[in-house]
Amino acid sequence: MSFHKIPKDDTQHQNHLDGAVGILTGDLQEEATKSGLDNHFQRWIEDLKDVNNPELHQIVVDMQALKAHFGGGTIDKDLVGQLLSRLGTNTSKAAVFAENPNTAQRVTNLGEALSAAAKQMRGGQSSPEQDLQQNS
Repeated sequence: MSFHKIPKDDTQHQNHLDGAVGILTGDLQEEATKSGLDNHFQRWIEDLKDVNNPELHQIVVDMQALKAHFGGGTIDKDLVGQLLSRLGTNTSKAAVFAENPNTAQRVTNLGEALSAAAKQMRGGQSSPEQDLQQNS
């Protein structure tokens, strides 16, 4: 008997994106203490890998680093803030790769949530680069 991985459909990807936005819009430090966060990160990484797009490689690498950091105990706010900021920027850019408009909107929402979470981790402070991006 062999088992074959059944490809996820857009609805499953959209549910994962919605779940990720939900986590990011809450208190990240509290979320880090909850069980299951590791699973959320893993599903997100798998979804990105399923797309099989080399343009998304940096997002996968950053997600793996974020997952490893959150699994390590103490949270380095500066490192997490940097990862979330880069993920926000790269995720927003990646929305163009989504074939389904509903998925594209959710990817855009996720990019915005990541950027907001980066700001939350930095105590509400944003970098000059982020300020310029927000003003444009």
